[in-house]
Amino acid sequence: MMPGNVRIPGLKNNNQDLHDYTRMPNIKVFSGSSHKDLAQKICDRLGIEPGKVVTKKFSNGECSVEIGESVRGEDVYIIQSGCDEVNDMLMELLIMINACKIASACRVTAVIPCFPYARQDKKDKSRAPISAKLVANMLSVAGADHIVTMDLHASQIQGFFDIPVDNLYAEPAVLKWIKENISDWRNSCIVSPDAGGAKRVTSIADRLNVDFALIHKERKKANEVASMVLVGDVKDRVAILVDDMADTCGTVCHAAEKLVEAGAVKVYAICTHGIFSGPAISRINNSKFEAMVVTNTIPQDERMKNAPKIQCIDISMMLAESIRRTHNGESVSYLFTHVPL
Repeated sequence: MMPGNVRIPGLKNNNQDLHDYTRMPNIKVFSGSSHKDLAQKICDRLGIEPGKVVTKKFSNGECSVEIGESVRGEDVYIIQSGCDEVNDMLMELLIMINACKIASACRVTAVIPCFPYARQDKKDKSRAPISAKLVANMLSVAGADHIVTMDLHASQIQGFFDIPVDNLYAEPAVLKWIKENISDWRNSCIVSPDAGGAKRVTSIADRLNVDFALIHKERKKANEVASMVLVGDVKDRVAILVDDMADTCGTVCHAAEKLVEAGAVKVYAICTHGIFSGPAISRINNSKFEAMVVTNTIPQDERMKNAPKIQCIDISMMLAESIRRTHNGESVSYLFTHVPL
């Protein structure tokens, strides 16, 4: 679909009236009901109005979606995050993708800042489902041509799809926040609360040129940590815990206590996806953190009112820039290391 050096039969000059023959589809951005504020910020950044869509539920709980404008031949982006009522939001996204596809949209891209079921990415015990693969299949069958997401729990989830997936990283925005908000960040230690996040933490530590540490944890059952061992030195340093998601916050709050015991001067937590379910808010309020920093892949306004320690990094400009670059056929890899101005 990209207008390029295309030879059209019957034209003397290859560039003569080319716009009559090849047309870049117009861009349409629609928002599901999960995170309208983020969708509005993305549209403001792109300089367009959000597309008209009505989402509602029947009395029995079924999702209903009505696309309120023509999408024929258009480049459509649907913004929907996997948060709050995750199953409803996922079903709504699938219906919106399908509605646009059968209304003859040229290409449908699902922008999913927080990918649902990302933690169920492997068969770690007998008869366990790989639900992330199931979600990938559902998105493909619904008609998605492209997926844009952020900080997947496991990057190999991209391999569950047979369509292109752009997995953006919050790391550039996190580095920017650390440098702007932690005055003595040069005397810090980046800490991973589990072995799975070691790669993420070493990348940030290398770019800040500081040390990193690791907490080895053992779980007896889901959402419950049995024991923790700190590997590394945080004495008289600022400890910055970095993880991809904070759900019930049991792990990070327990880790913060471990770091204070080990002599850390201050403890910060930075997570991409602040899910904050169950007792998370009360745990954060009673924790040792100076601040719990999350991005707005999930709406945080209500939670920030209830927990003053929660701070939010806006990543709408990264998603907007990825949409703009995808639409124009440009490389997205710049966003892996830079925050767009």
